[in-house]
Amino acid sequence: MPRGIAQVEFQPNYWTGLVFLVALFVGGWQFGVFGLLGTVAATLTAYLFGVSWRDRISPGLEGFCGTLIGVSLVLYLDARWMTAALVVGGAIAGSVLTSALRMVLAPYNLPTFTAPFCVITSVMVIGGPSFGRVWAEHAGSAPPSESAPGTAMTWTYFWKGTFNGVGQVFFQNKWYVGLIFLAGLVIAGWVTGLVALVSSLIGLLTGWALGAQAADLGAGLYGYNSVLTGLALFGTFVAVTSVSAVYAVIGTVAAAGLTAGVGTLFEVVGGHTLTWPFVLVTWVFLAAVPMFNKIERAG
Repeated sequence: MPRGIAQVEFQPNYWTGLVFLVALFVGGWQFGVFGLLGTVAATLTAYLFGVSWRDRISPGLEGFCGTLIGVSLVLYLDARWMTAALVVGGAIAGSVLTSALRMVLAPYNLPTFTAPFCVITSVMVIGGPSFGRVWAEHAGSAPPSESAPGTAMTWTYFWKGTFNGVGQVFFQNKWYVGLIFLAGLVIAGWVTGLVALVSSLIGLLTGWALGAQAADLGAGLYGYNSVLTGLALFGTFVAVTSVSAVYAVIGTVAAAGLTAGVGTLFEVVGGHTLTWPFVLVTWVFLAAVPMFNKIERAG
């Protein structure tokens, strides 16, 4: 199960997963419990339906979308029995959708990434207001800028936002929780940790350069999609070279820029950006790799 949590950030490392789980509990017991519930439900679904243990289940590739479904739903809907039921149902649906997307994307040699999580969670939060027992006590998720508007950047926003960008991959907005996640990535490899930290910083600086709300930057809302994009495009799915480093930087900038666009597009249904910017940008950048002679896919 720990590997399923670690695979949210492409790491098959057992110890990284344990550190990530600790970070979730530090962020709040509900994140740890519901994240673990989603991971277990998704993994068991894949196992019961006969997905390959060696290739998919053991490395954690069938659990990470369930992790994010659990963490996101308890954030948006609060910790209740109804939410627990929805997490299990969402994780099961996410497992089926993962296999379906794998078949659709296989001819293009593209991973599913967190797309199943994005689809399932988007559908649930869009439909949630129609169901009284689902939405009656929902926690809400207004951006920090709603109560603290303005684009004036401060040092506190800057350094907290850099760490929060790492933590927001798991919807955590406490800088020290982001630091724990970063430690987990360093366990997997110091280069991995450095890429995540730099990618978060690039996302923050991109948002700042474009005039994003400072409170949102400080919360890491412009960093986490860049973190996932940077990790994906530098070493995980693209071979490490000086050219691919530039390619990854361009991708992280694009992910941060797309964050505001996706948020605005979804504003009518609550503005839940999730990891859509990462998924869309990285699909495009990986699909383009065969056309570039100086960039190669990893492995």
